[in-house]
Amino acid sequence: MAGSVFRDLVVGVDNEIALPGGGAAVSINLDNAATTPPFVDALNEIINFAPMYSSVNRGAGYKSQLSTEWYERSRKAVADFVKADLEHDVVIYVKNTTEAINKLSYRLYDGKKGVILSTGMEHHSNDLPWRKYHLDYVETDNHGRLDLGDLVKKLKKYGRSVKLVTVTGASNVTGYVNPVHEIAETAHRFNAKILVDGAQLVPHAELDMKPFNSPRHIDYLAFSGHKMYAPFGAGVLIGPEATFKKGIPEYAGGGTVKTVTRKKVIWDDPPNKDEAGTPNVMGVLGLQAAIQTLSRIRMRNIADYELELWKYAVERLRDIPGLTLHCDTHPGKPRIGIIPFNLDGIHHALVADILSREAGIAVRSGCFCAQPYVRRLLSVTPGETVIRRRNYRSSGPGMVRVSFGLYNDRNEINVLIQTLRRVAEHREYYTQKYGTR
Repeated sequence: MAGSVFRDLVVGVDNEIALPGGGAAVSINLDNAATTPPFVDALNEIINFAPMYSSVNRGAGYKSQLSTEWYERSRKAVADFVKADLEHDVVIYVKNTTEAINKLSYRLYDGKKGVILSTGMEHHSNDLPWRKYHLDYVETDNHGRLDLGDLVKKLKKYGRSVKLVTVTGASNVTGYVNPVHEIAETAHRFNAKILVDGAQLVPHAELDMKPFNSPRHIDYLAFSGHKMYAPFGAGVLIGPEATFKKGIPEYAGGGTVKTVTRKKVIWDDPPNKDEAGTPNVMGVLGLQAAIQTLSRIRMRNIADYELELWKYAVERLRDIPGLTLHCDTHPGKPRIGIIPFNLDGIHHALVADILSREAGIAVRSGCFCAQPYVRRLLSVTPGETVIRRRNYRSSGPGMVRVSFGLYNDRNEINVLIQTLRRVAEHREYYTQKYGTR
């Protein structure tokens, strides 16, 4: 399949942009792991609803009542998408995955000693919020995949002190998909709960949280609308209602309380308790519309298509002289469509700049908010990172990352390969043209 049958579903994929050196090119977005463009249906849903837009849970007017009814009903659509159980779980709307994980970290913290097991492949957003706890990391192997033996070792080491195992569903650096249900089953054997950072996995593959009484149940899940074709910054945190009934929310104010006197506060029930202020109605509307589109396409079809793009790209990237792939490319391993690489003799930031300036190709460069993991993959020590930062005018060691969405196609990959090959064969020319980095 040369062209994606899904291109017409996405806004702006064939926009022509001006190139800095003159001329124009059709914009090619291969940075979907950061943010995806919106679905046409998501924008249309927002535009169509706009005349009825009003405050949620605040007013007696018709528009307010309609907005409230729609907003609350949307939680079931979100829950159904990941097979959460609303008899047990609660869907809390946030800005993004980062806010969701910070919220859970705050709500679980009770000032007592407890161990959090994160992993060596996490985004900073699933690392830094947990550092108020005793935090330890499950290691990765030489290919950067999670070492499940080390998980068991650390669970045995800490025993009942482990409050939570928190793990990415899919790496935003290598695209590796973790066996989250196997990890959940292992964590539950040691009476620990599991959080899955679904920011990368949920937009690209089917995820089932499993029934509450299943040993493979996912206790907590977080994901972001802006990575799944939904504009306006709505994210989701799903977890047991009991977690959010107790304690004080990190943000207090409008919509979080039932009764307030000068001496007493009676907090509202979840999820209202954890959604302070006026809700992001339009963001949630876009998220629900995006979920409807993804469900209509079917996540399995999306995963299969993006994997074919990944295979097609990897086979051709291997033939470019001096290009090093920083992920395991063996077939049959679970993954999403992400490819990290470097081009010998050219700094990663400069490679990304050249792709943009020469061909209108958007990729990401750097450490992708996962510095410890990238250093591990590149065999760079923290000390070396400091030295290299002092020696470079721009950012330190890192990689170039290509990440696919359902609307990308082989034609775009061909443009990427042609441009990279041209740069690889004329390194000195392009380095001089765009400046050393």
